[in-house]
Amino acid sequence: MTDTIVVKYWTLLASRHDAQAFATLDAAYREPQRAYHAWGHIVDLLTKLDALAHLPTRADLVAAAIFWHDSVYLTRDPDGRPRTDPENVRASAELFERHSRFDALEAQVVHDLIMATASHMKARALVELYPGFSRDLDFFLDLDLSSLAAPWSVFEKNLDDIHFEFGWAPERAFYQGRVQMLESFLDAGDRLYRLPESRALWLSHARANLQRADADLRERLAARPA
Repeated sequence: MTDTIVVKYWTLLASRHDAQAFATLDAAYREPQRAYHAWGHIVDLLTKLDALAHLPTRADLVAAAIFWHDSVYLTRDPDGRPRTDPENVRASAELFERHSRFDALEAQVVHDLIMATASHMKARALVELYPGFSRDLDFFLDLDLSSLAAPWSVFEKNLDDIHFEFGWAPERAFYQGRVQMLESFLDAGDRLYRLPESRALWLSHARANLQRADADLRERLAARPA
């Protein structure tokens, strides 16, 4: 992966990883079962981090969490059993730990940021690992949901890419799951984004996309009776 923003932030972080770390990430984000959870998602988040680098206290640690948070992503196991998001998140955190050469405090920060994506809307910093950590956690989670505010054509493609990742799932079941996810985001209201800066940037566009996608998926479900 040679994208300029990836090179910029990996150069910042490389010395705090072992020699195999980047190759591990590159192989992961190029896996053929991925479409949305691939390098494009990482580039998008790093680009936004770069533009908003004045908001976090430790942009370097947020960048590390961006690199690793989807490093393991499977929608089902080899035996066909569906995989849950928390399982993937735990495995991603463990993969980070295997390649980490961060000091103990920084490694704990990156681990906790990654793990926060397992419960996303409910996640909170339990310990203020450094002054500003809880805000950095909120900022990182807001970044991870920032794609909800993408232009509609991009948002729609992202949904199609996620559909590809669940290509094994029955179509009706997939649509039902997406409706539940979209409505959970809509039900969050203003709490969809945690920081006021994030809400100002993304909330109105995200809600418009979520409402439009929810209506579209409901139409598709109505056209495919059980």
